[in-house]
Amino acid sequence: MSSTTAAPDQDELDLGEIPERLGDVEAERRRRKQQLAAAFRVFGRYGYDEGVAGHITVRDPHLVDHFWVNPFAVHFSRMRVRDLLLIDGQGKVVEGTGRTNKAAFHIHAAIHEARPDAVAVAHAHTIHGRAFSTLSRELLPIVQESCAFYRDHVVFDEYKGLVVERDESVRIAQRLGPRRAVILRHHGLITVGGSVEETAWWFISMDRACQMQLLAQAAGTPRVMTDEEATLARRQFGNPNMARHNFRQLSSLVLDQEPDVLDED
Repeated sequence: MSSTTAAPDQDELDLGEIPERLGDVEAERRRRKQQLAAAFRVFGRYGYDEGVAGHITVRDPHLVDHFWVNPFAVHFSRMRVRDLLLIDGQGKVVEGTGRTNKAAFHIHAAIHEARPDAVAVAHAHTIHGRAFSTLSRELLPIVQESCAFYRDHVVFDEYKGLVVERDESVRIAQRLGPRRAVILRHHGLITVGGSVEETAWWFISMDRACQMQLLAQAAGTPRVMTDEEATLARRQFGNPNMARHNFRQLSSLVLDQEPDVLDED
C-alpha cells in the first residue's frame, strides 16, 4: 500500500482555516462576503425576514476581531456584497455605508469573541424557531436530520427583551459554549459554524427540525431514537462538509437567478 497522501480536494478544505495558509487574504475576504450576501438571499427565499430583525455575520479573515454583517433595515432578499458592513470590536462601522442593528453587534460580537472557531454566526426570528423556543426545551432526536444537533445544542432560558447589553450577550455566548446552536427562549435560534455555508445550513436544518417536532408532537407521541441511532445519524447528518454541499445547492440558485447579489460597486 502506498504511503503517499493525496492532496485534499478544494471542496474538502476547511473554510475556517487561517487564510494566510490558503495564500490570499483578499481573495478569502471576497469569498466570505459573497457567501454572506448569498446566504441572506437564501434566508429571504425561506421567509426568515421579520422586519429589521435577523442577522448573519462572518469573521474577517485578517482583522479577526472584526466581522461583516448586514446593514440595518435592508431586506434579506435585496442584499448585495456592496451592502455589507465591517464592524470592529467596539461596534463601529469601519467599512461600508449605513448603520447596523445594535442587537446584531452585541450577540455576534460576544459569540465571535468567545468562539475563535466560529467563522460565522446566524440568527433570525423564524416562525417555527420562535414557536419551538416557547417550549423551553431541547430538540429530540426523532428524525435523522435533527440529530445534527444531538447533544450539540442548548436552551438559553432567560428573556429580557432585545439583546442590547453586553452582559446578556456574554451570557448567551457562555451558555452556547462549544456547541453548534442555542435556542433563545421566546426569541429564536442561533447557529455557528466554520463557514457561512455551514452556519446557514445548520440554521435552515434546525428551523426545519423545530417544525418537524412541533408537527409530530401535535399529532401524537413521536418515537425518540436510541442513543446509538442518534449518534450514528449525528455523524452522518452533522458533518460540516455535507452542510457546505447542501447549502451550495441553494446558493447556486441565487447566483444563477439573481447575479446582482455579487455586485461590489
